[in-house]
Amino acid sequence: MSALNHPTVIVFCKRPHAGTGKQRLAAGIGVAPAQSIAEALLDCALEDVRDWPGQVVIAPASADDRDWAQSLHATAEIMVQTAGNLGQRLQHIDECLLRQGCAQRIFIGTDAPLLSAQTLREAATALQHNDVVLQPALDGGVTLMATGPAWPGLSDLPWSQSGLGVALQASCLVAGHSVSLLPAGMDIDVLEDLQPVQAELQHDPRPARRQLRKVIAAVLANAAVSMESTA
Repeated sequence: MSALNHPTVIVFCKRPHAGTGKQRLAAGIGVAPAQSIAEALLDCALEDVRDWPGQVVIAPASADDRDWAQSLHATAEIMVQTAGNLGQRLQHIDECLLRQGCAQRIFIGTDAPLLSAQTLREAATALQHNDVVLQPALDGGVTLMATGPAWPGLSDLPWSQSGLGVALQASCLVAGHSVSLLPAGMDIDVLEDLQPVQAELQHDPRPARRQLRKVIAAVLANAAVSMESTA
């Protein structure tokens, strides 16, 4: 696959701020630790796309963060998310990219640190023979969404719920798209996700993953101390 034929990779992200984003995680570990995790997770996603040979798009949640988003990846195109639920925001960016002539698009977020550049390459290869490629998450969501044709309607799918992966696959099949599934991945949404992800990354040599492990270890240690003090 030549560089010109690589799919566009789109990173959906929010600028980490105390009290915004990662609300379910913050409920378990506190606002400041959740922000630290969010910052480390963002670095992991950027680590995967930094050397991607195709186009990279950073899609921040707010127009106020356009300059911040550009600072994350100097050569990326910045496309600000629209209002609406996640499905509506994904669909808006996808339609914009289709109008630009982007034949294949791979969407990732910032909460699945087990993703890798190899995962992106596997998705790109699978797109040569399938309309849609999904990586299911173990919690029932998805950690990667890739497509050639326009997505079917996404707004009414059960976003942030355990039935999302099945519903998204079914919607694509009903639209007549062939679907390929990558091996299931893991993401970080709640406190209980931290330890399994930390264990999976134990031998990962990537710098951002090593830093994430350190942040998780500190968060878990502080959580353990807090539990002991209140016991």
